[in-house]
Amino acid sequence: MAIAQSAVGVHATNARLIFHVAPVLKVPLVDLFTIHPNTPSRRISHSFSSKRMVNTVVKRAALKARAEVQASGDGTAAAYLSQLKHVLLPITDSNPYLTEGTRQAVATTTALAKKYGADITVVVIDENSKDAIADHDARLSSIRWHLAQGGFEEFGLMERLGEGKKPTAVIGEVADDLNLDLVVLSMESIHSKLVDGNLLAEFIPCPVLLLPL
Repeated sequence: MAIAQSAVGVHATNARLIFHVAPVLKVPLVDLFTIHPNTPSRRISHSFSSKRMVNTVVKRAALKARAEVQASGDGTAAAYLSQLKHVLLPITDSNPYLTEGTRQAVATTTALAKKYGADITVVVIDENSKDAIADHDARLSSIRWHLAQGGFEEFGLMERLGEGKKPTAVIGEVADDLNLDLVVLSMESIHSKLVDGNLLAEFIPCPVLLLPL
């Protein structure tokens, strides 16, 4: 990831910030992200409970209203990022020392959170149960080390292991439950088919930052 002066001091070439519910954000970004303001907001999957669906609709409406207020000013993604309070970092790879894409996502997440004073929650997602993961403790140690390198000794850590759910659905559930402002993902997780890019807008109720490899 090339380094340059930008909104967070980190330049992610060709990174995309996808707004599912803010079509009013039409002003082109500076040199950090390419925004896709017309990404449609899709219906939440029936796998969510009725209560979750209602809560999600309410939260999306609130986010859209906030985006409209921002659009009355400069309307840029930089303006949205300046309001960040809580960022989600999903980790789906099984490498105990973290892959290049995951390390890039960690670095970007810590840079954003440090710049805007936001909290970080990490969710580790694995199709295997804890007992079936040989390097379980090593992976958690790697996560803590890389977050500490980015200046975060304290952060939220969740594990969703062996649940039999698609990672995209798990990310959506966590983002919805914690009312998160942004999800940071590496395209590596999509290329490896761990995350279904086609379902991002369906399951995740907040903007998603996709980082290129």
